[in-house]
Amino acid sequence: MEKKLYKSESDKKICGVCGGIAKYFSIDATLVRLALVAFCLLGGSGILAYIICAIVIPDEPVDFIDA
Repeated sequence: MEKKLYKSESDKKICGVCGGIAKYFSIDATLVRLALVAFCLLGGSGILAYIICAIVIPDEPVDFIDA
């Protein structure tokens, strides 16, 4: 099965972007969230990246959540 990037429906705080990225790379979502905070504090580029990802990355399909 081919890996695809989706926003997470099961591991989300705001839009599910960090949870989806963490699931795609098989890492803990907390690490992705900490990296996002670091990027936000270092010039604010994390906020723009999160907004773009929230718009561009598709929602997780319902049948994919159970897998």
